[in-house]
Amino acid sequence: MLLRFGDCVLDPDSRELRRASEGVSVGPQVFDLLLHLVENRTRVVSKDELLEVVWRGRIVSESTITSHINAARTAIGDNGQEQRLIRTVARKGFRFVGEVAEVASQAATPDAARSDRSVPLPDKPSIAVLPFVNLSGDPEQDYFADGMVEDIITALSHIRWLFVIARNSSFTYKGRASEVTQIGRDLGVRYVLEGSVRKAANRVRITGQLIDATTGGHLWAERYEGALDDVFELQDRITESVVGAIAHELERAEIERAKRKPTESLDAYDHFLRGMANFHAGTQPSVDQALGSFRKAIALDPEYASAYGMAAWCLFWRRLNGWTADPALDTTEGARLARAAVDLGKNDAVALTRGGHALAHFTRDLDVGIDFLDKALVLNPNLAAAWFLGGYLRIWRGQPEDAITRFEHAMRLSPLDTEMFRMQAGVGMAHFMAGRLDQARVWAEKAWRDVPIFGLSVAVIAASHALDGRQDDARRAMEEFRKLDPALRLGSLEDWLPFERAEDIARFADGLRKAGLPE
Repeated sequence: MLLRFGDCVLDPDSRELRRASEGVSVGPQVFDLLLHLVENRTRVVSKDELLEVVWRGRIVSESTITSHINAARTAIGDNGQEQRLIRTVARKGFRFVGEVAEVASQAATPDAARSDRSVPLPDKPSIAVLPFVNLSGDPEQDYFADGMVEDIITALSHIRWLFVIARNSSFTYKGRASEVTQIGRDLGVRYVLEGSVRKAANRVRITGQLIDATTGGHLWAERYEGALDDVFELQDRITESVVGAIAHELERAEIERAKRKPTESLDAYDHFLRGMANFHAGTQPSVDQALGSFRKAIALDPEYASAYGMAAWCLFWRRLNGWTADPALDTTEGARLARAAVDLGKNDAVALTRGGHALAHFTRDLDVGIDFLDKALVLNPNLAAAWFLGGYLRIWRGQPEDAITRFEHAMRLSPLDTEMFRMQAGVGMAHFMAGRLDQARVWAEKAWRDVPIFGLSVAVIAASHALDGRQDDARRAMEEFRKLDPALRLGSLEDWLPFERAEDIARFADGLRKAGLPE
């Protein structure tokens, strides 16, 4: 029986959601939550009931339930302000209030749905996560492997630029030997994640590999091991690691694919990917080129929220490094682009992250920036950039310990990230604000060794040496800093970094003054 409401159709048998005749990719827990609310629409469903039905009694945080409710609303065209379909009943729970019609299902069987013809690839990166093979010989371990795959599918579904095949379609391949390239054609995906689980005594070993289904080539492989003392904690940790690695590898693979396309056939997404490639190079010429690519993407798609966000962030990066000939113009334009990113990208974690962070700097409104980054983490809790850029905004607001926690989480999510130097520099700056000068210097030096052109890390090194009484080391670091940004003076420090507390900027200024930065 199909459940029809508004322009949506919910199919419990095939576990599919369609909206305006288009398939909507949702994670298995979001689907279960939505289905339970629709099926019990005559009453209020409590949070405890949702925990029992959707999470099978597993204890999860309040924010997890909230994020899944938000995801369900987004999937069916609702939101927390209007609550046209899913209504929050204060201190009671939730109720589905839309008009629902039950109609007979004409769905084909799984075998009939998979014909010999190939399903066309969507217009963005696409992935199917296959059931992991249980190699332990213990059928009871299927629940562990299946639960972990479901968690990975759910987490990947938070990545807006990624098309993720629903769990119900992926699991039709459980226990079947199929070629990855054929699976890619059957499901219409470019990438496939497969893996295995092997249990021995109280330990478990999980392997995973990411494959380009169009060529059969391996893009990434990793092995994880852990104790089964807390099976849910182990599932969460492995899911987090796998998703962080996959997001990084998929971006790299998509960038390389875009580079191979002829210039005359590039679309908005290809220009965005080329912009990301130049952006990650980090030099002044490459950032200028990245800005040009993001502007081309916007010209081709005026509602491309992530392109607005990255364009704004390029202008922020130019301003931070002293690479702009007209700071006032870049500030005005950067704020405009950042506002467009957050306005257009209300459901786009990347747009909210880059746009929100840039907006905080250009407007000096840290609370607004933090609010946008927190919203990004509701949409995609595995986005490393949202964690570390949120860390920076906490530094400027005078919360170094919170900032360090966020940087550490970002580094755990994406240990091979091309922006690792920014995370390391942030940890250094947070330790400096907390008065731990030795740790500040160690972390800032890590960032400086990786990317010597990032002025903030060199400034932290100089100020840390100076306040620790190592004047020769401080002066040498300041000489390097002055080469990177010869225009910066103590008097313009407040324009450079958006410190909220006078005592924080005074501390940093004192270290830079003693290191030799002019007034």
